[in-house]
Amino acid sequence: MTQLLMVGAGGAIGAIGRYLLSTWVYSLTGRAFPWGTLAVNLLGSLLMGFLSVWLLERMTVSAEMRALLMVGFLGAFTTFSTFSIETLILLEEGAVARAGINIAVSVIICIFAAWMGTLIAKAI
Repeated sequence: MTQLLMVGAGGAIGAIGRYLLSTWVYSLTGRAFPWGTLAVNLLGSLLMGFLSVWLLERMTVSAEMRALLMVGFLGAFTTFSTFSIETLILLEEGAVARAGINIAVSVIICIFAAWMGTLIAKAI
């Protein structure tokens, strides 16, 4: 039961964080391209990579803390479903090139960010 509550608490914080970060990025860049979602997914991937090493290999943390951070917070913070619908909208609007760029950049850069997170955690 404690893990479930930790996932819920982390999820609430992650969802608020996602909203604040993406809203801020969109206020700077506009909405012609889904920069807000990309920024959230990039940061979330970096953090997931880092925490997967830091929390599982470098530190001794409880299962509840891992659930709060990795499942709850990052699960709610990253936005694959938003990425999907924004890409679909770009396709429906005929912006095939922008949709393709969003797909390629999101996948490549987020995998790179996760890898960088693991490298940073291993270097510390």
